[in-house]
Amino acid sequence: MTEFRIGEAAELLGVSADTVRRWIDAGRLPAGRDEAGHRTIDGVELAAFVRAKGNDPDDRADESSARNRLRGIVTAVVKDTVMAQVDIQAGPFRVVSLMSREAVDELDLQVGSIAVAVIKSTTVVVERAVAHRGRPS
Repeated sequence: MTEFRIGEAAELLGVSADTVRRWIDAGRLPAGRDEAGHRTIDGVELAAFVRAKGNDPDDRADESSARNRLRGIVTAVVKDTVMAQVDIQAGPFRVVSLMSREAVDELDLQVGSIAVAVIKSTTVVVERAVAHRGRPS
């Protein structure tokens, strides 16, 4: 069974360790203790928490068949005469979108704007992550 320490869970969730501790203390996220007395979170419990927390990421989720919606801040916009590249930092994730310059102008996407990257793909590559400190991931 995979267990995560508070810092590992925080990294996966894109929040601080203090936030995870507050969730545990408030009873929102179940935790146990390992042999050394450190608080740990069961992987199945963490997955259930994340799934429940991410059910409705924004108000427009019901208007689209795409369920992968990442809200973030625009960190870069590069435009030429026809195309544009928009970089969005959504938590720990950098999302890069290539779109028409016209779309960028119509959406008024600028560095510092809030945007939602809506991702729908028939091809998603999944890799098994390397475990920290020899524990399975």
